[in-house]
Amino acid sequence: MHHPVLLSAALLVCANGFAQSEPQEIPYESVPHFLKLPPNLYLGEVAGVAVNSKGHVFVFSRGNTTGPAYGASAAQLLEFNRDGSYVREIGHNLYAWSFAHAVRVDSKDNIWAIDKGSDMILKFSPRGEVEMVFGRKKEASDENASPWTHVHPPRPAIDGEFRQPTDVAWDAQGDIFISDGYINSRVAKFNRDGDWVKQWGAPGSGIGQFNTPHSIAADSRGNIYVADRGNRRIQVFDSDGNFERQIMIDVPAPGDAQPWMGPRPGPNAPGAMQAGAPWAICITPGPNQVLYAADGFPGRIYKLSLDGQVLGMLGRTGRQPRQFGWIHELACPSENELYVAELLNWRIQKLLLHPSRAAAAR
Repeated sequence: MHHPVLLSAALLVCANGFAQSEPQEIPYESVPHFLKLPPNLYLGEVAGVAVNSKGHVFVFSRGNTTGPAYGASAAQLLEFNRDGSYVREIGHNLYAWSFAHAVRVDSKDNIWAIDKGSDMILKFSPRGEVEMVFGRKKEASDENASPWTHVHPPRPAIDGEFRQPTDVAWDAQGDIFISDGYINSRVAKFNRDGDWVKQWGAPGSGIGQFNTPHSIAADSRGNIYVADRGNRRIQVFDSDGNFERQIMIDVPAPGDAQPWMGPRPGPNAPGAMQAGAPWAICITPGPNQVLYAADGFPGRIYKLSLDGQVLGMLGRTGRQPRQFGWIHELACPSENELYVAELLNWRIQKLLLHPSRAAAAR
């Protein structure tokens, strides 16, 4: 049985400038057993999910693991029909597969995969052919090939080279924006042909700086939303990288909220584990676009207007249907249909939202 979040009458004064009552819980359901996996095919940690114009669902999982327990290759890209039936695997044993992080589908149904382990971003045609490659992984033959280390001061970012990238988005002109990510803490911009344009951002907590830009999305006006997870905020820029505003989700965690594992995060916990820290974001298609964001604790999904007002929320941490274990990516093909990729629960949930039921109850 789902236990709704307890609401208070207190007003929230948010960093976005809004004062509002604590947002209402949005009624929702999880479609039971949505994905139909063929025999002997299993998901690992599900890092990414995306949906194309036909309703096909793409799942980027840390499955198909090969190698030792540490440093294994863990990435597998799978396609499913809109009813959840299995279609195919894309890029079996692809050279870029190392450690899955995100998958997105652009306006022409091209499929983009972001691999954190190989530092590569791949564009596939709808047929599953590799069409563009960004970044280059370390050569296995190199004597000192090893994972990236976090050094201080940080290494300078290099045009066209990535260090643990996280996500990709596009504006209406087809320009490409890559969040790069755990090491470089920047956004890299390419034009639609894949030519380097510019970068912006650096490690830090100031305006235009990032602490793990973990997810990225664009609205219909070409504004770029960067989930600055470690700084517990979403920063919004124009397509040239000029800062416009920031969004902070200041909704307190319920008193009885528990993490999926480990102790309850306290006020001095890392930013990524604080309530409202954006792990995953997505923006619905127009004309009336809304923003969805998810945190790791207390494991909720928040519905926001594009100017940052929290319109509602749903869910909590757990292992049952309608609960979440570290939402790593969201796909929102419409305002009331969400696809949720969970790392810790090794699954995709298809959610159907029913906001009208909440309005009727009031």
